Amino acid sequence: MEKDQLLEQAYNLFENIPRESLGFFPTPLHRLNNISERYKAEVWIKRDDLTGPSIFGGNKTRKLEYLLGRAKQQGNDYVITYGATQSNHAMQTAIACRKVGLKAILYLVAVVPPGKGRPLGNLLLDRIMDAEVHIEPCPSGDAGEAMEKARSAAAVRMQELEKEGSSCYEIPTGGANDTGSLGYVRALMELREQIRQQPGLNGFDHVYQATGSGGTLAGLLAGKELLKEDYELVPVEVGLLKPGFKENVAALAGAALGLLGNKSVLEAESFMIEENFTGPGYEMPSVESSSALKELALAEGILVGPVYTAKAFAALLAHLQSGKIKKNSRVLFWHTGGASELFAEAQITGDDIIR
Repeated sequence: MEKDQLLEQAYNLFENIPRESLGFFPTPLHRLNNISERYKAEVWIKRDDLTGPSIFGGNKTRKLEYLLGRAKQQGNDYVITYGATQSNHAMQTAIACRKVGLKAILYLVAVVPPGKGRPLGNLLLDRIMDAEVHIEPCPSGDAGEAMEKARSAAAVRMQELEKEGSSCYEIPTGGANDTGSLGYVRALMELREQIRQQPGLNGFDHVYQATGSGGTLAGLLAGKELLKEDYELVPVEVGLLKPGFKENVAALAGAALGLLGNKSVLEAESFMIEENFTGPGYEMPSVESSSALKELALAEGILVGPVYTAKAFAALLAHLQSGKIKKNSRVLFWHTGGASELFAEAQITGDDIIR
């Protein structure tokens, strides 16, 4: 079947899915001219850092269109979600809730403890949006244990609100569920249209993106299956990988397709995860990621975030340099946001980017 026909059919599948309009779409797709010349490849960027609705956009806005669509459909008053204190997802949830008249409650784990003074980065944005913020300490360094405590506290808070006559819609970390992943099925449909409209661009050989909780990746995999795309998807892990991650992502992609009436089953063996660019760990920069952040800024004037997108761009540059990406290949870097992390604690940003 022709790609145009597949795209038209895909749009029809979304007709009855509840959605709140939050972002400004399509986000720009453009060539990185200086990087392309430097590495003798066709390197493009998809600017999901510009999704809106504020200047601090990102990939979560696409997910939240469907998540908050469901929350509004069900008549909820509150949205509860989770993340680290500098969570892009939590920040974008707080902003999106303001736009659609919902109240955001954030349970955040202090993987990197916030300073005692004025809040920084995304935590400052959460406060500006008057989100109800609860911070769970992480003194042992076990973020999983701290998150379980946060979830228990959230369950108690939901019970309190329900007794008061309010209802809550719970969104998992990163918006990583089947409903949220629909945002990136739709994003691939948008990309297909942009490719069709771009003279001389017939598609991509490789697509690079940062992956953490797995919801964006699941949506991209589901969209790739739905539209029968044949490029290599390269998800770059940022320090959150746990046993069973690929199996969970494959199941999530299948569940997202199921919401659209598609019965395709994805196998964990059908995709790879690039695990060599996490650096010391989550929310900790590496020499490679700081160098990649700086190189993109100096070459193109574009900022990425140290926690996620700098690590994905570091992988892309390393693969260009090593020849893993062949000369003249067409490569897309999917910028999923995170530049607001540059205004976070020094442990997150690192010192290499200002040397």
